[in-house]
Amino acid sequence: MIVRDGRIEAIGHVDELAVPRDAQRVDLAGRILMPGLICTHSHIGGIGGADQSGPIQPDVRVYDSINVRDSGFRRAVAGGLTTLNIMSGSGHLLSGQTVYVKLRRAETIDDLLIHDEDGWIMGGMKMANGTNPIRDRASFPGSRARAAALMRQFFIKAQEYRDRVARAEEDESKRPARDIGMDAMIEVLDGRRIVHFHTHRHDDIMTVLRLAEEFDFRVVLHHVSDGWAVADEIAAAGVPSSIILIDAPGGKLEAKHLILETAGIMEKAGAQIAFHTDDYITDSRLFFRMAALGVRGGMSREGALRALTINGAKMMDLEDRIGSLEPGKDADFIVLDGDPLSVYTKVLETWIEGERVFDRSDEKDHLHAVGGYGAGYDQMPYFCCFQQYMSALIQQQTGGQQ
Repeated sequence: MIVRDGRIEAIGHVDELAVPRDAQRVDLAGRILMPGLICTHSHIGGIGGADQSGPIQPDVRVYDSINVRDSGFRRAVAGGLTTLNIMSGSGHLLSGQTVYVKLRRAETIDDLLIHDEDGWIMGGMKMANGTNPIRDRASFPGSRARAAALMRQFFIKAQEYRDRVARAEEDESKRPARDIGMDAMIEVLDGRRIVHFHTHRHDDIMTVLRLAEEFDFRVVLHHVSDGWAVADEIAAAGVPSSIILIDAPGGKLEAKHLILETAGIMEKAGAQIAFHTDDYITDSRLFFRMAALGVRGGMSREGALRALTINGAKMMDLEDRIGSLEPGKDADFIVLDGDPLSVYTKVLETWIEGERVFDRSDEKDHLHAVGGYGAGYDQMPYFCCFQQYMSALIQQQTGGQQ
């Protein structure tokens, strides 16, 4: 493989390629080379997204709360990940804008951003249903049906805002007051910003499909614990799913029907599948395990590997740039010492845009790969939803005084 200026120039047998004389050669004889892994759902970076002021906050950008010095980024490249969709949590019906990032070596979040051909920062919109957004709080929904009603009403308001903006092109006096949240919703309604929708139970999944059909927005289903129960419906809708297969639901009752066979059943139904880490819920260094569990549950080997790479790229509109090793695409790849689906296989190197960003033989990188960070290395304790609920409990017990 010949790489020039961060992109793949050619792939083939060394005797068939015109390798430049001054090229830097990297001998990977006996190793496995494959595309960098793509996670469509991650929370690394010590993020803080939407607050408790309301259940719908499209103006919030997770981009504004990411700490690139969080050790989760080094763990991710140690696991072979090269691209992430970083998003806020699922405690809101709509918790704001996600951001797509490359795991380059970085000093600030701006070093990780992916831009479209017009220079705009690429990302999606995070939404959720099920138990997470249901709260005992006045502005939040208290039931699944109320949650769906609030979302439907909000999309109607977004459509009205879009229509007023469109009419203002001919009559400037009709232009509504600027609303940065609604501006982002116009992108959703126009198909330029994909909705990434947290959903577990089969009835919640069907609610998402109804909303997407009614308001004609592009959506990726996330988690999809009961996907096996409505696999035909998901496939018929042409909606892709980003799923997670963990060893146990961990006490989340709406995920109690999660099974390893989900990926295989959905694949056979014709649904497009990708895997995600939900890091810090599962560790990015173990992302290959997700595909291995999928194969154990009946998914094809090829489908499982695509679910780690090109399928995730498609769910972020990045398939023309990443997800496979082809001339013209970004030189994002990883080097393995064995079968990708073997628990004994290690990620030896991770490359992004032709630059090596992880090298297992490097002492510091090795520490991130094996679990310890060494004396003096930053560690990032993370308690996921526990932080959110403890904060709410303290506020309730103290009357809002902390």
